[in-house]
Amino acid sequence: MKYLTLGAIDIGSNSIRLLISHVIPTPTYTYYKKVSITRLPVRLGSDVFTQGEISKETGYRLVDAMRAFAAIMRVNGVTDYRACATSAMREAKNSARWIRRVRRATDIGIEIIDGEEEAKLVFHAKLFDRIHPEEPNLCFVDVGGGSTELTFFRDGQALASRSFPLGTVRLLSEADSEAVWEDLRTWLESEVAQLDGPVALVGAGGNINKAHKISGRPVEEPLSKQYLDRFSKQLEAMTPDERVLQLGLNLDRADVIVPALRIYRRVLRWTHATWVYVPKIGVSDGIVRELYHRKHRAQWEQRLES
Repeated sequence: MKYLTLGAIDIGSNSIRLLISHVIPTPTYTYYKKVSITRLPVRLGSDVFTQGEISKETGYRLVDAMRAFAAIMRVNGVTDYRACATSAMREAKNSARWIRRVRRATDIGIEIIDGEEEAKLVFHAKLFDRIHPEEPNLCFVDVGGGSTELTFFRDGQALASRSFPLGTVRLLSEADSEAVWEDLRTWLESEVAQLDGPVALVGAGGNINKAHKISGRPVEEPLSKQYLDRFSKQLEAMTPDERVLQLGLNLDRADVIVPALRIYRRVLRWTHATWVYVPKIGVSDGIVRELYHRKHRAQWEQRLES
């Protein structure tokens, strides 16, 4: 079997991830098979959203993490990769310095992307292939550590998109403001007023994925607003240690899941939505697909034809 091995590095405000996938082109379909996914809790946003820059301690953890990722990619025979950094790196005053250090230490080049590109990458991952909502209008919500990306869709076509500086690590650091919340509410209500028919949410990110996993529902079954309300109250009544021991959450997930669900619940309320579909697709999935289509598809299609 002929295949291509690609890597995707997603440098978020809470954690960084390396996804390695085999891309298997055939004359009729291109298959994407996950080989491994490695997640490390570097938490860049803890520094950036309070101090405005990445501290030496956190920066050295980033460099060490990228060294590990470089080794994992070599062992797996990765042919090509793309490394994308989001909200924390966008806002850090010294991000260029740490990008240079990572490059010198690992030869990995980091690309800082904006919120619009971040949303496009997730959409590129074919998230609608895994869910089949009945609602004609969908609001895609990707809650990260430093920002939340939202896009309205109708019949699979994007209508409007915005990025807001509301994220889990930012909220834990109390770096949000009521003005940002009000801006989000005004924008959502304005967009919904222009739509005909009900709205459902499509959630992306590790926290909503974990909430869906704990619910025990199959991937095609959405979470209800009532479930998220109950689950949030359950989490808020527990200490972070209890969330780890009783619910099996990772240590760096046990605190951020609470503000993440707060964002989802407010978006539900302000869009008058009842359901959240969770296709369990993320930025790294989109990076792999975008990388293949942009740089490798034409060459492999020629191989298949010859």
